[in-house]
Amino acid sequence: MAGVHSKKVIYAALVGNGLIAIAKFTASAFTGSSAMLSEAIHSVVDCGNQLLLLYGIRKSQQRPDAVHPFGYGMELYFWTFVVAILIFAVGAGLSIYEGINHLRYPEPIRNPGWNYAVLGLSLVFEGVAWYIAYREFNKSRGRTPLLQAIRESKDPTVFTVLFEDSAAMVGLLLAFAGVAGSQWLGLPQLDGIAAIAIGLVLALVAVLLARESKGLLIGEAADNRVVGEIKSMASADARILRVNEVLTMHLGPNEILLNISVDFVDGLPSEVVERAISEFERRIKLEHPSIRRIFIEAQGWRGHAANVLASEMDGG
Repeated sequence: MAGVHSKKVIYAALVGNGLIAIAKFTASAFTGSSAMLSEAIHSVVDCGNQLLLLYGIRKSQQRPDAVHPFGYGMELYFWTFVVAILIFAVGAGLSIYEGINHLRYPEPIRNPGWNYAVLGLSLVFEGVAWYIAYREFNKSRGRTPLLQAIRESKDPTVFTVLFEDSAAMVGLLLAFAGVAGSQWLGLPQLDGIAAIAIGLVLALVAVLLARESKGLLIGEAADNRVVGEIKSMASADARILRVNEVLTMHLGPNEILLNISVDFVDGLPSEVVERAISEFERRIKLEHPSIRRIFIEAQGWRGHAANVLASEMDGG
């Protein structure tokens, strides 16, 4: 499940975006800036997204039941995907529409001082929220490069907020450029171009976020280090002749399903095999607490290979 640190990041972003949205709508009303209106819409969408992530965290913590025996951990992945759709459809769509409309019917910006004040204040709020999200993400990624850590992360809440806050910072800079260019060059069309650019940035973030959340939603394996340690653990057991297969899948950020097929030494009494399975399961859970569900198959390697071959032929 997403932890306390994930909620901390989301609450920080929610408070910041709520205050920023109010300020941006006020500035947009006083100045008539399309870029500022696009930014206000962006902040409202971000607030909605953070509420959805909090809802997803709460739903993912429901206990397993007869309908969902493996729990509700993937609720978080589903709502993250919904967030990506909202960013694309509402945030990017409305921003681009507003920008095109302003290009068709350009109007000079009134009272631009409002825009500069709100943009400066928004940069401060967004900068704080971005720093909190980045700091929490750094804690989890360790020495792993940033892009690799995002690809490998199983907790979408932190990198979703990081994506949103990064897009917000870029959007604010684009809005500032549009407002300033419109005022100093006397070209109100630049404000509309800035709004379209903000929409394109949001569309890019939505696509990246959808790609990451899709992988989690359809089932991603545990990282190679965890799988390798499980194989080594099994191979080191004198009662196990061979590891046939190790299958893992994340059911949530800190909840992994493990299925392992092993070939025990021939001639072992059934009670020895049963004891070995119990000991192996306890050791796995002790060393990897995130592995919550374990299924261990005792199967000869020849029989396993034959079943795999038959499955591949049926699939073909």
